[in-house]
Amino acid sequence: MRDRPCDNSDRSERTGRPARPVVVVASLILTWVTVGCGDGNGQTRFTPERPGTLTVATNLPAPGWWNGESAAALTGGFEYGMASEIARRLGLTGGVLVINVPFDDLVAGHVGKYDIGLSQVTITPERAKVVDFSAPYFNSHAGVLVSKGTAVPDLSAAKRLRWGVMAATTMETFLDEQVKPDVPVRLYPDQSQTVAALRNGEVDALLLDTFSALVEATQSAGTFEVPAQFRTGESFGAVLPKGSKNRPEVDRVIKALADDGTLGRLSDQFLEPQFGTDPAGIRFIEVPLR
Repeated sequence: MRDRPCDNSDRSERTGRPARPVVVVASLILTWVTVGCGDGNGQTRFTPERPGTLTVATNLPAPGWWNGESAAALTGGFEYGMASEIARRLGLTGGVLVINVPFDDLVAGHVGKYDIGLSQVTITPERAKVVDFSAPYFNSHAGVLVSKGTAVPDLSAAKRLRWGVMAATTMETFLDEQVKPDVPVRLYPDQSQTVAALRNGEVDALLLDTFSALVEATQSAGTFEVPAQFRTGESFGAVLPKGSKNRPEVDRVIKALADDGTLGRLSDQFLEPQFGTDPAGIRFIEVPLR
């Protein structure tokens, strides 16, 4: 769920922050052309599920990461731009085909034909048993999203709240095993329904990655705020089918995106304008090691 992209800057765990050129997002035109990556000298080739096209699984909506309510209506976002750039650097002239899938299916490896999944998925040993992960591309903690004015000063106050969270996420596990609320955590299938539950008063607080929580707070026009976060130190990775031979090429491209500042520029364009505050300045609620 995710404190900045892994492009080596010391500001919120990033160093060498690049300038901010405009990020050009690749076209989603689907041209069915067979394309592979390789130099003929033993370099691993990328073999897409659909010739010439990068098929990307995600869970929508995800403001800031994928801007748009459906796969057919996407206009940008951090992971949207990242997917488009991966396709371009792999030489896939057909661009990106986005498929909207349940989050729990993605992390369980039950998606069907896809090349990579980009959905703010935290890398964990348990998930790595059923899917493969790329090199990390984003670091995050867990942000507390509440209705404006709800106080969450410490762990004791957090325990008394009625929590909502997306099912099958590391946030669910963190709440159950570390926060241990007084009442059972309510589970929802996607972020939009989780946020709706907070808006409707079904729950008192949500746990999202800090960046997603800040985006939701900014888009709420003052209805929500992020008063605190938990120190989880999670890393997001692209999901690949278990045993995928494409992983070395995906790793190569993601590392290049980090090294050349592309991930930082995508964050500047699609995430930071929606934060409303510096994530590094949000107070941490410390949880004893269990």
